[in-house]
Amino acid sequence: MTGPDTPGSGSPIDENELQAFVDDRLDGDRRAAVEAHLAAYPDLAERMGTERRQRAMLRSRLDAKFAEPVPARLRIANLRAARRTSWRRGWTSAAAAIVLFVAGATAGWFANGIAPGPQPIAPAASVAQGAKAAYRTFVVEVAHPVEVSAQQEAHLLQWLSKRLGRKLAAPDLSPFGYRLMGGRLLPGGDGAAAQLMYDDASGKRLTIYVRASEGSETAFRFQKEGDASTFAWIDQGFGFAVTAPASREELLPIAEAVYRGFEGKS
Repeated sequence: MTGPDTPGSGSPIDENELQAFVDDRLDGDRRAAVEAHLAAYPDLAERMGTERRQRAMLRSRLDAKFAEPVPARLRIANLRAARRTSWRRGWTSAAAAIVLFVAGATAGWFANGIAPGPQPIAPAASVAQGAKAAYRTFVVEVAHPVEVSAQQEAHLLQWLSKRLGRKLAAPDLSPFGYRLMGGRLLPGGDGAAAQLMYDDASGKRLTIYVRASEGSETAFRFQKEGDASTFAWIDQGFGFAVTAPASREELLPIAEAVYRGFEGKS
């Protein structure tokens, strides 16, 4: 809950609904309820206004990319066909995987079709969650923070590019004081994901996360959990996320630099 209910608004206004408002995904009564809620809480209204401006700025940068056709290998119909083939070949393993998945934190996705509950997670939010989980797991590592170090950068990027089916780059974040430490391969969604890790002179670490995604939305997602903030977005069938112990204002220009670093790499 972000704050007390707005009088006469019906059901409570939660963070997911506020994000839907930022992304222009609310209509009718619920949009009016959120607007009334924001009118009652000026500080929250100011934060939502900032997020809407940031969304508009990033969307203007991404619109040209989304206008380009999605490669055939990444079209949803082809991805679904590949999954159906995989299911026929190994239905027992798939069934076991579903049981494990339902038992996990995202069980609500599967339960949504049979009982009232949360809506399916939006693609950008799913990418953000995967990025945050990977960040929390590896940013604390001392001996093995990366699988392949920056000394083998060419090999690292070639390896990750081959596994993800997309040419990857290591964006230059030196203007922000960050240098590449290396990276690793991770499971992500229905395939592989890549994590690149950077650090600065004080030892503060930042990660870039990339994985295939079926999303085609132009909205981006900002999330903050503890001291770590994440910007996530979808571009031509791939999800990207940048996570660091930074404020929204500090992380936004870094996210823009990462976007530019990957732009045109395919």
